[in-house]
Amino acid sequence: MKQRALGSLQVSVVGLGCNNFGTRLNQERATSVVNGALEAGVNFFDTADTYGATKSEVFLGEALGKRRRDVVIATKFGMPLDDTRSGASPDYVRSACEDSLRRLGTDYIDLYQLHYPDATVPIADTLAALGDLVAAGKVREIGCSNFNADQLREAKTAAGDGPAFISVQNQFSLLDRSPQRDGVLEACEELGLGFLPFYPLANGLLTGKVHPGEPLPEGTRLALMSPERSAHWLSDAFQQRVAALLSYAESIEVPILSLAFSWLLSHPRVSSVIAGASSPDQIRANVAAVTDLDPTQLEELDRLSA
Repeated sequence: MKQRALGSLQVSVVGLGCNNFGTRLNQERATSVVNGALEAGVNFFDTADTYGATKSEVFLGEALGKRRRDVVIATKFGMPLDDTRSGASPDYVRSACEDSLRRLGTDYIDLYQLHYPDATVPIADTLAALGDLVAAGKVREIGCSNFNADQLREAKTAAGDGPAFISVQNQFSLLDRSPQRDGVLEACEELGLGFLPFYPLANGLLTGKVHPGEPLPEGTRLALMSPERSAHWLSDAFQQRVAALLSYAESIEVPILSLAFSWLLSHPRVSSVIAGASSPDQIRANVAAVTDLDPTQLEELDRLSA
């Protein structure tokens, strides 16, 4: 498994998203997925306090056990947990971190990420609180998620000489290329930030298991979604693009799963592709999917996904 730099961290180019822990997966199944990831060379595990209604962090910490120092743990704060726990105020930054440390069963977090911008709190105040956590040794690096290009630049300026965000985690895939259109990737290059794509497989549309015009396979994430939410992913526009990508994958004899991972990793600012998995076989398939695509293949993928 290759690794790339993410600030001072070294992360596997395929990471494990733990959003299934505590919802689709109980502790036993989560542990089996974590074990499979470690055996496949994955060292980067991404979770959040909201995943599984806080159970994801607990399940991940339990699954890792004594192997915690062999891995890089990223978690997030800021999205509402209830009526009182949310946002990015300094007091909440500190209390949310303590809660995550307790749930994870660790004394430090490798990458602590603000899950969503908080317009009610100056970013400088949030960064100062995060800087205190870094100084105390409770956090190694800090990052953000769902930030636009202007917000990334504002945060960099506000950090001054203190700890600054090293990464941003936004949606990016062959079906959602908004980071290229809205300038976020350009800002990452300018500011030296790592980019972490979420929904890299477009909720399963790019796994090769879903075929336009056919029933959704039982047990897949899309099949379990509410009709209101799945309508977005099953729109005609997405279905047409998936059909074109599947046809191209077949023509060059490269699985669409490999195209999805490898196209993302062809972007130098992408540090790791974080994808969820519900079984050890899935995480092994994700790891095996990474390959080098030639310039002609990358150009055709750009065209088909434009």
